[in-house]
Amino acid sequence: MPLSEHEQRMLEQMERALYAEDPKFATALEGSGLRTYTRRRVYQAVAGFLVGIALLMAGMVAQQIWISVVGFLVMLGCAVLAVTGWRKAPKPGEQQAAGGAPAGRRRPRQRRSMMDRIEQRWQRRRDEQGQ
Repeated sequence: MPLSEHEQRMLEQMERALYAEDPKFATALEGSGLRTYTRRRVYQAVAGFLVGIALLMAGMVAQQIWISVVGFLVMLGCAVLAVTGWRKAPKPGEQQAAGGAPAGRRRPRQRRSMMDRIEQRWQRRRDEQGQ
């Protein structure tokens, strides 16, 4: 469940206060936990992929098709885990936003109410007609 605008503002104020009070501690908490978790997940997936290759080869040597099929399925599953983990990993300079999306290069659009958008359009039309 995403945070409301008020909750997001309060969280940003708390983050700024933490950075102002203790910048070293704030940078230590910044987002290394998720980065470490996703990196570990990718490494585990690569190790599982290698186990899958070993099972595939063992099945071929032992002439047991079912072992080869299990090895292939392990390889496939680990490849999917590695790719999804790699895509979700935040870049080294990025910070993880409260909503779960990486916040580094671009900021998500602020949701405005319908009345705000209508008022802005009305104001824009009045400005265009006045010129």
